[in-house]
Amino acid sequence: MTWFDSHCHIDDERWPGGADAVLHAARSAGVGGFITVGTDGASSRAAIELAARHDDVWATVGLHPHDASAGVSTIINLFDEPRVVAIGECGLDYHYDYSPRVAQREAFAAQIALALERRLPLVIHTREAWPDTFAILASVGVPERTIFHCFTGGPDEASTCLDLDAFLSFSGIVTFPSAADVQAAAVLCPSDRLLIETDSPYLAPVPFRGRRNEPAYLPAVGEKLSVLRGVSPDEVADCSFVNARVAFALADS
Repeated sequence: MTWFDSHCHIDDERWPGGADAVLHAARSAGVGGFITVGTDGASSRAAIELAARHDDVWATVGLHPHDASAGVSTIINLFDEPRVVAIGECGLDYHYDYSPRVAQREAFAAQIALALERRLPLVIHTREAWPDTFAILASVGVPERTIFHCFTGGPDEASTCLDLDAFLSFSGIVTFPSAADVQAAAVLCPSDRLLIETDSPYLAPVPFRGRRNEPAYLPAVGEKLSVLRGVSPDEVADCSFVNARVAFALADS
């Protein structure tokens, strides 16, 4: 049984022992693949550097909605670096509004256009912004491989995403007792559209709540999904591993 963490931030400097130690612990827990995600120029460069050192790690380059005011020009020169397999995370975050919403929408649309132009997968962050997220995708276009990371919607939002042929990536939120809508979406999601992630160092799953999250905790997310979906953990691990390789076109990377 091998797991694939489809979204983590293991370039983060807060890791005791560094990213290599985090990867070692995750591999010992059965995690065999990692997408480490950029959110601005600096973190995208760090993700690329980490991926260059590990055969089971791939990088994304993106401008998070929190950093949208910096402009997409701050990451544009990184997309051709080796082991970059996706654009993102990008999107809209109307919960914090750390960047003005106009800037968020412009940066999101620009990154969708880049994903379409370069035929790269798109990793989407959306929080309290579903209508605008779907509207911008409808206006600019939906990349062939689109991932809604850390899915926080319910069955209605899940159905709309699935109608776009997108992948839904479930994080530790699905283990929270209060996350009934997310759990319902996880049951609804077809097995060939299901991804799992830690979003580490954030959102540690039950029973690790209160700790710094890490990829080694990914099996707890998968095991909760297996209970919700009424299948074995092996089945969740197998399908999500295959789906990650499809979603990020890793056979071609």
